[in-house]
Amino acid sequence: MTKLGIMLEGQEGLSWERWRRICADVERLGFASLRRSDHLISLMGPGTSERDCIECWESLALAAEWTKKIEFGPMVSPMTFRIPGVLAKIAASVDALSGGRLILGVGAGWNQNEHSVFGIPFLTERERFERLEAGIKTMRDIWSKTNPRPARNTIPLLMGGKGLKRTIPLVAREATEWNLSRLDADMFRDRRDALDQCCREIGRDPATIHRSVMTSYIIGRDRADQLERAAQVREVVPDLKSLRPEEVLENRNGPWLVGTPEEIAAKIREHSKLGVDLFMLQHFLLDDSDALDLLGKEVLPAVA
Repeated sequence: MTKLGIMLEGQEGLSWERWRRICADVERLGFASLRRSDHLISLMGPGTSERDCIECWESLALAAEWTKKIEFGPMVSPMTFRIPGVLAKIAASVDALSGGRLILGVGAGWNQNEHSVFGIPFLTERERFERLEAGIKTMRDIWSKTNPRPARNTIPLLMGGKGLKRTIPLVAREATEWNLSRLDADMFRDRRDALDQCCREIGRDPATIHRSVMTSYIIGRDRADQLERAAQVREVVPDLKSLRPEEVLENRNGPWLVGTPEEIAAKIREHSKLGVDLFMLQHFLLDDSDALDLLGKEVLPAVA
């Protein structure tokens, strides 16, 4: 069964009021999961530094209280500015508060500018991956011997990426979910097969790893509705600002899910044949509850 979740770029305008409303909408509409990025400042360049950006883990603690059913978590927390032992303690506390609904996304960290702005050392790529691998072991050790214990035996880990040399083998060893952050059938198929092979080489059943895809979307009941949202998305994503709404739809149709609820559902059903268990839909228009309604009431039943 194909599931849908919502993903937010928390550094691109997320406020406490918006977060509360989105948590309520995602729970009410029956989405499987709610995730948000763990960044400290907007990543979209000049003119965006004043955007709201609430702290990730404080917001996840509130999500544990404001929701009762959905899975939620960071996508993903970088080990560069999240000390593994302390992250383990925070994650166990939030997981316990939610009754075991946290999925912990972890990564090596990648955005050099935010590290510079906040005075955080930005290590080499090799050092960042070594820190990630060691950090996973540290977190599991902390969960085994300190309180609060996670509500489940251990907190499931989400890992994203496509690198064949280090990332995919690491996912095979450590992750409960693998995420590819693009809607690319050929790449998904290639990395899926590589992940399956890595699992077999270490004696792990590939079916024990959930497969997810993250992509953005523009939905509308008709063409006019889609054009209106395309115009709004231009204000959030600077790379699209120079395009007319019609050009935004053309430019994003393929890399994103674009169309009516029926058209988007058809695209999801087709892509899910590759073995995608969960589609995390990147929700840029943070005040657009109607778009979430369309997804939850019309797309979700059509793909479940």
